[in-house]
Amino acid sequence: MQQQRTDPAPFEPVDSDVGGRATLSSRRRRGDLGIVAVVAVGGMVGAAARYLIGSLWTAPPGGFPWATSAVNVSGCALIGVLMVLVSDVWTRRRLLRPFLGTGVLGGYTTFSTYTVDIQRLVAAGHAGIALIYLAGTAAAAFVAVWATANATRKLVTRRMR
Repeated sequence: MQQQRTDPAPFEPVDSDVGGRATLSSRRRRGDLGIVAVVAVGGMVGAAARYLIGSLWTAPPGGFPWATSAVNVSGCALIGVLMVLVSDVWTRRRLLRPFLGTGVLGGYTTFSTYTVDIQRLVAAGHAGIALIYLAGTAAAAFVAVWATANATRKLVTRRMR
């Protein structure tokens, strides 16, 4: 029989952007509210940018969803740059990663739309395009993160010498 936890909720793990473990202190709650606020504002900025790109660059029915692919790949490229900068350069900027990473880039990238696009393409009888989109966007996103993170790390290392 599994034993139930009796310890209080203050020790539940939290997101790495917040750091450590959650506590119930009022000081900590205010800090968490600040993080929630910057994530929310960043998410609005990123989602608005994604919406604008999608509305200006529409795909015809059965056509390759270039806008969603470009948004996801460029967002992943920016995440690669950001993660190096916040971990190696701007290490003392507590709200930068939640604002830009979780907020702006989290709101900007749209892998949920990517899956819906794939589903619609398959349902419309365009399985070949769906497969190219599925594999191509995922591969390009991984390469974008890897390439931009490596390039940024090289540039940062060179400038710090």
